[in-house]
Amino acid sequence: MQIAYDLKPSSERRTEQFKPKDDVGFGTLRTDHMFLMDYRDGQWCEPRIVPYGPFQIAPGAVALHYGQSVFEGAKAFLHDDGEIYTFRIDKNAQRLNRSADTLCIPAIDEAIQIEAIHALIDTDRLWFPMQQGACLYIRPFIFATQDRLSVSPSETYTFCVMLSPSGPYYSDGFDAPIRLLITERFHRAVAGGTGASKAAGNYAASLQAGKAAAEYGAAQVLYLDATNTQIEEVGAMNHFHILKDGTVIIPRFTDTILKSITSESFLELGERLGCEVRQETVKLDQFIADVESGEIIEAGGFGTAAVVSPVGSYIFEDNRVLTVGDGQVGPHTRKLYQTLTEIQKGAVAGPEGWMRQVSRRND
Repeated sequence: MQIAYDLKPSSERRTEQFKPKDDVGFGTLRTDHMFLMDYRDGQWCEPRIVPYGPFQIAPGAVALHYGQSVFEGAKAFLHDDGEIYTFRIDKNAQRLNRSADTLCIPAIDEAIQIEAIHALIDTDRLWFPMQQGACLYIRPFIFATQDRLSVSPSETYTFCVMLSPSGPYYSDGFDAPIRLLITERFHRAVAGGTGASKAAGNYAASLQAGKAAAEYGAAQVLYLDATNTQIEEVGAMNHFHILKDGTVIIPRFTDTILKSITSESFLELGERLGCEVRQETVKLDQFIADVESGEIIEAGGFGTAAVVSPVGSYIFEDNRVLTVGDGQVGPHTRKLYQTLTEIQKGAVAGPEGWMRQVSRRND
């Protein structure tokens, strides 16, 4: 792929490594540039890296009216050798294409996606924040651009990659478990829909549920299936729980559950974790009974942003509280978090191919 570079003048872009004195937060900052590529006449074309800034888009663009848009979330890390590495970026590229297929968006070759992401990171590598636990958060996305008000797939699209220099998700340390609301009022997805994709509309539809959870002092809703009998997801994360023998249980992937790359990674790391990690259908009534009996001792969520989000308790709409174990972050959850983050940071070697070095093409 021949990428065109239309960069900011050197006087307007970062020329020294980013060394923030304060916590930079998660997902709020932007780097100097973004990657763009367009789809028209049946092919992806004009790959380019340009200054980060607003899009010019028609008011009738299909994405604005009918939500034909998908996205991904990934991370890159600075290792002790001074090089930047992306984590399992091939899995993100694969998932973006699966999401695109669900929304009738043309696929982008995985190798092209990865090259685009790495080229942008290399261009803006000075934006990596020199801060403990930091990363470059990577947001690739595709949106429909055709100016048309009929409800049908667009014939034109834009693929964009943007970067966000981010600090640790847990700025105060990995010590504060969250609470989840168990409710029958909200459902993330139903069979035959878009639940297994990262469609933009899925996340817009979750905002009302998140607002309701906050009214109960909860961080998110524990989503149930449409029959209100099975556990599915935790807000924007996969759910997990841990039995007293150390076994990690993740709800079985279906077309109503997004296949978390973090969950997939733990399923593949089972032996290294020293415990069994498996998937099964999780019935809500049995889950509650097992928490109450002490059979389930820890629980939480898996996702790219937080990696592992420990859950200390669940609250029902009648204000009953179900506490998991002692309500604190348990040792098994800590080990999960430590194992994966050490691989990401390069402190220990991960499975072959998980970490990909961003080559220096612009030195």
